[in-house]
Parts: sequence; C-alpha cells; structure tokens
Amino acid sequence: MQEEIQYYSTNLRAPAVSFRDALLKGLAPDGGLYMPSHIPQLTAGELESLSGQGYPALASEIMNKLIGREIHKEKISEICSNIYKFSIPIEFVNEHFYIMRLDQGPTASFKDFAALLMGRLMQHFLIIDNKHITILVATSGDTGSAVANAFFGLRNIRVIILFPAGEVTDLQRNR
Repeated sequence: MQEEIQYYSTNLRAPAVSFRDALLKGLAPDGGLYMPSHIPQLTAGELESLSGQGYPALASEIMNKLIGREIHKEKISEICSNIYKFSIPIEFVNEHFYIMRLDQGPTASFKDFAALLMGRLMQHFLIIDNKHITILVATSGDTGSAVANAFFGLRNIRVIILFPAGEVTDLQRNR
C-alpha cells in the first residue's frame, strides 16, 4: 500500500496537511509554501513500464505517487490525458544531453504544464465539495496568460488577473 504524503510549510510553523488541503489553500497559514514530506521514488519496474510512454502517462504516474489515495489513479490519468494533448518534443543536443521543449503548451510558457494540472485538480476537489473559489493573480509576465488559459471554463473557479500598467507586452497580456 502506498504511504500517504503530508505537505509541510517551508516556514515550519503550520501543521502538515493533505495534498488536497495544500492545493486548495495555496499558502500555509504561516506564509510558507507547501512541500511534500518526502519525494516518492519510482521503482525500476515502474521506470521500465514508462519507457516509451508519452508525457501524459509519465505525469499521471508521478502525480499518483504525490497525491496517493486522494484521487483515484484512473481520474489522474484521465486528467493528464485531457490536458497534455500538445506535442512535447525532446530534442537531441549531444550523446549525453537532450532538451525537453516546455514551450509547446497553449501559451508557449513552461507554466502551462503546472497551471493546467493545478486547475483540473482544484476543479475535481471543488466539484466534490460543491464549493466555488476566486483566485487572484498578480503578474508582470507569462504567468497571467498561462493561468487564464488553464482555468478558463472551469465552473467552480473564478480567476482575476492583475497586470501592472505599462509593464506587460501586448503579446503577454493577450496570449
């Protein structure tokens, strides 16, 4: 059986919480960020089974380890398959190095990867709890467009994005 991971505050002055609570709270009550109590390892067999699989399968397996029993493995797989539909090329550099292209998401930001998953996981828990939340984002860069895209159309989440006047390019604001 998989051990449940608790999430602790980086300021170490708040109680540890579940994945669900860490995700929905955002910041710990002491102002810290939530971190997993430990990083689960993939076994050699799990790594072998993922060889040749696409990004959605890999993301699903890793998230399943971090989330544990809080969401069914099949639901995590469904979420990852639905959100990571874009190409994620791995480019050869030399015999020891490759580059994973994290600029291929809907807004061309590496933040698409986390924001898409975060939105769908939050939505999953909010539907179960029959709750609605509002998220306030302040940004001077590509975070705003990644979050706006990722949370667009999620019925239990309203997002307000603040951009500083004159500090964001039209491309970033409109992405």
